[in-house]
Amino acid sequence: MDATVLLRTEQSDERVGIVEITVPAGWPGPPLHHHPFDEAFYVLEGELTFQLDDELATAGPGSLTLAPSDSHHALATPGAEPARYLLVWTPGGFERRFDPEPRRPYPTSIVVGPPIGESG
Repeated sequence: MDATVLLRTEQSDERVGIVEITVPAGWPGPPLHHHPFDEAFYVLEGELTFQLDDELATAGPGSLTLAPSDSHHALATPGAEPARYLLVWTPGGFERRFDPEPRRPYPTSIVVGPPIGESG
């Protein structure tokens, strides 16, 4: 996974953060999880498979998927092509997770299940 922070929460008065992420083909993604912030995934290239609670959906370029605060969600790229997407969250702070050496804490996630590719 390659991540580039585009907007730090310090630049938005702690309201929002944005990261551009590229993931390889066959990326299993994170385990099914939830956390106390909203996330929006805007697909730029390729396809992502999302699990939101018990529903699975595939999203291609131009698609926006919202994972509201505390919803159980996961994503993956099970296909043969990589994917690139924007990850936007509010309130801010989660971009620190992508720092090589985070200097400030970031919101954590609670794992509630396996990655999409391992759930069935």
